[in-house]
Amino acid sequence: MNVLYSHRSEDPEANLAESQEFLSSMEDKKATGFTDFEGKTSFGMSVFNLGNAIMGSGILGLSYAMANTGVVLFLVLLTVVAVLSSYSIHLLLKSSGIVGIRAYEQLGQRAFGTPGKMAAGIAITLQNIGAMSSYLYIVKYEFPLVIQAFLGVDNPSGEWYLNGNYLVIMVSISVILPLALMKQLGYLGYTSGFSLTCMVFFLISVCTVINSYSIGLHVLQCSHNVFDNHGFISGDRSIVFQTAYTIPILAFAFVCHPEVLPIYTELKNPTKQRMQHVSNISIVVMYTMYFLAALFGYLTFYGEVESELLHTYSRLDPYDTLILCVRLAVLTAVTLTVPIVLFPVRRAIQQLFFPNKTFYWPRHIAIAVTLLTLINMLVIFAPNILGIFGIIGATSAPCLIFIFPAVFYIRIVPEEEEPMRSTPKILAACFAGIGFLFMVMSLSFILIDWTSGSSKASSGH
Repeated sequence: MNVLYSHRSEDPEANLAESQEFLSSMEDKKATGFTDFEGKTSFGMSVFNLGNAIMGSGILGLSYAMANTGVVLFLVLLTVVAVLSSYSIHLLLKSSGIVGIRAYEQLGQRAFGTPGKMAAGIAITLQNIGAMSSYLYIVKYEFPLVIQAFLGVDNPSGEWYLNGNYLVIMVSISVILPLALMKQLGYLGYTSGFSLTCMVFFLISVCTVINSYSIGLHVLQCSHNVFDNHGFISGDRSIVFQTAYTIPILAFAFVCHPEVLPIYTELKNPTKQRMQHVSNISIVVMYTMYFLAALFGYLTFYGEVESELLHTYSRLDPYDTLILCVRLAVLTAVTLTVPIVLFPVRRAIQQLFFPNKTFYWPRHIAIAVTLLTLINMLVIFAPNILGIFGIIGATSAPCLIFIFPAVFYIRIVPEEEEPMRSTPKILAACFAGIGFLFMVMSLSFILIDWTSGSSKASSGH
């Protein structure tokens, strides 16, 4: 013992360095494990969760976007947005890896102190509450119509099971709340897989409903003027303006950034490269589904497609069995997306108000119940609040997707590693500028919609 003691005391600086290294490693382990558990979510389940977070209800409006842009321009824009989204996630993951933090709000604090943390937390909260509200609006207005069609009720007389307010409360209590109370986001991988399966069924149905008559009719009528009528050649300003409306829709089609770091935290054997692979696969799968759903929905109805694709199909035959099954599948998918979107909001609230608290079940449950109660009240008692959420989404989404990842990256990455005039930081600065441009465009189009009484501009989620 004396030999060991004398050996350790011979080099006090080495001992101090060793103890500091040990303590720092312990702090890193504690910092990365936000909920005090090791990541156990498999690669596949992480892909399901992130894919489900990306999907949202925006897929229903992409055929309308393609009708305004044409196939070629739509494909170009969708590809550009997918690449930008992957790059944005790369910035988040690199910033996270440098400082050993896997929370969006803490990245904001590391970059800009308390204002950065508050900005990130508030943006995530408002963005995801708006997304959850939009999903429950779909449940409120679509679910009664589906039940009415299945039961063959032509003239409803106030039955409670056809009341959207009752149905949205029942769905929230029986389906969403139990899933939202899960301790770990990884447990939702199974429901996310089922949600994506429902959207695959929607995609297959969209591809099969299209028939040779509709294809032949639209191709014969429109193949000679597809380019002229969709802003490729024509000088019609209204056509070009309609095309510009679709840019915000596509820009927000891959919104998943509030969920990236929570999923990264729970990923088994987490590394930046592994999480980037999860993100890339999710984006590629959603990119493929987006394009196919938009293409076949567009080829079925061409210029008659509405901004909500299910309404367009229902116009053909509201009692068609396949269309009813598709509507039910979409309702299931958006319902199962709500718990995924709720997790980052609860995490943001904990980071803002309980930053140094360990996991506590009563607080975990109380936040979820409070959020769902608030969202249900908005959906039931404030049906016109979607316009306000449109403004919020047009502000918070560009921040979360473009601006915050870029400016956090510029601030966090040391200048010794990457000087301000280095190519990566110049690209990040340009990326933030693109986000600001999207924000101005989205807000402008929403304000124009309000003054004109139309509703063309919408977010991808």
